[in-house]
Amino acid sequence: MQYDYIIAGGGSAGSVLAARLSEDPAVTVCLLEAGGDGKSFLINTPAMVAAMVSGRPKLHNWAFRTTPQPHLMNRRCYQPRGRALGGSSAINAMLYTRGHPSDYDTWADLGADGWDWRSVLPYFLKSEGNSRGASDLHGADGPLSVTDQASPLPATHAFIRAMQTLQLPETRDFNGPTQLGAGLYQVTQFHSGPRKGRRCSAAAAYLHPVLSRPNLTVLTGATVQRLTLDGKRATGLIARQGRRTLTLTAGREVILSAGAFGTPQILLLSGIGPVEELRTHRIAVNHALEGVGQNLQDHLDHTLHWRSLRPDVVGFNPAGILRLLRGIAPFRRHGTGVLTSVGAEGGAFFCSRPDLQIPDLQAHFCVAIVDDHMRRIHLADGYTAHVCVLRPQSRGTVGLQDANPASPPRIDPDFLSDPRDMDTLKRGVRLLEQAMDSEPMAPWRGQRLYPLDGTDKSLEADIRARADTIYHPVGTCRMGRDELAVTDPELRVHGLEGLRVADASVMPRLIGGNTNAPTIMIAERAADLIRNG
Repeated sequence: MQYDYIIAGGGSAGSVLAARLSEDPAVTVCLLEAGGDGKSFLINTPAMVAAMVSGRPKLHNWAFRTTPQPHLMNRRCYQPRGRALGGSSAINAMLYTRGHPSDYDTWADLGADGWDWRSVLPYFLKSEGNSRGASDLHGADGPLSVTDQASPLPATHAFIRAMQTLQLPETRDFNGPTQLGAGLYQVTQFHSGPRKGRRCSAAAAYLHPVLSRPNLTVLTGATVQRLTLDGKRATGLIARQGRRTLTLTAGREVILSAGAFGTPQILLLSGIGPVEELRTHRIAVNHALEGVGQNLQDHLDHTLHWRSLRPDVVGFNPAGILRLLRGIAPFRRHGTGVLTSVGAEGGAFFCSRPDLQIPDLQAHFCVAIVDDHMRRIHLADGYTAHVCVLRPQSRGTVGLQDANPASPPRIDPDFLSDPRDMDTLKRGVRLLEQAMDSEPMAPWRGQRLYPLDGTDKSLEADIRARADTIYHPVGTCRMGRDELAVTDPELRVHGLEGLRVADASVMPRLIGGNTNAPTIMIAERAADLIRNG
């Protein structure tokens, strides 16, 4: 089977690319996705993130595990990743944040020419369909539906007031002129029409509406095995779909959009990457590229949990489950009610030290006890406050377990390998504790889970025992022009023809916020780069 463009991975980036490239009826596009069609009730219903994120069972979720982390008591941490059209945008908390403008200027400083804030903002605007309307910083006509939350709970408003006791301003827009502040997150959720209140994944926004295009082929349940090469040119790929082996040929380009874990894995299985890694697994070296799988960065997150004195939060007990069941009717009829909740309703961007000008910490407030990614269930009503370090100094790697394409990738974030990250995270936890102990939370504040004795030693031990990802891995095929860059700023893989990467793996440095909106932006810009040659 031959196509002009073949896209490996139907996640946030792949869905955008398939839709944008197939706008030209003169070209043929094939998209491969290992998961399903991304249309299930669990995916469409925002509150059902609680059922998918745990990976128990693996519902639309790869549910990866890391290698033992030496700075986290040798724990094998958890890495959920979406497995369906829409990728992780099909199972995430739907929060729409872009990071700080300076993040993109830093990309440009690191060699990603053309990816500074002024250059990327038009692609954020192009993608965004914000219910608040258009402005200098927001788009109103893009495919990605962005809106205010329909039914945030009272505890979330109390959290915002609590964060204001830290002298943070209240904000209505984390993507506005100033990121600093506490407020409600805007979310990627349909805000009008028959899908009002439903999740707006990248697939729902871009791909599902155009599946009938005759020049677009979408293959689900198809796992990429490796690329095919003719010398230094990528000519296509080999995939498995059920019991069938598919050999696909690309007349123009192959684009890898399998994410920060999947894209380096495909490159390595194809003999593209660090020579030592390839030889370890007896894979022939087709193209030495030392940066593949290096530079892994992720937001390490620590959680604080309380039982609630009030029942107007989400509890996994008979009364709480009854409230969820009662929420089905208003959700189906009007797109409102508890089932529209994304869980992480409120948040804040704040500074660990008063001398900082740009926030280096982010908080998420969840209206339930979200312990160990929902893998440790508590029957009580409760709530959770998260804090993460926005620009970690620690760097990890992604490699292979073995040469079998069916094996999961070897993921080593090397969390807290740089001691500066522990120092910043401890400051963040202390500030969050101060806010959560303030008067606005008093009506809800019951018993705290995992209480500490107030000492620095106790806090550090708790972080090492429980901290984990908040799902933002990036950087493993970073763009740039130095020896360890995998792609150039046009996203072409160095030293090869007919091959690009377009997903979160190309980020030179982790941005200060949630990564779904920036990944969609990358794909929007990639489509223009590809069309323009």
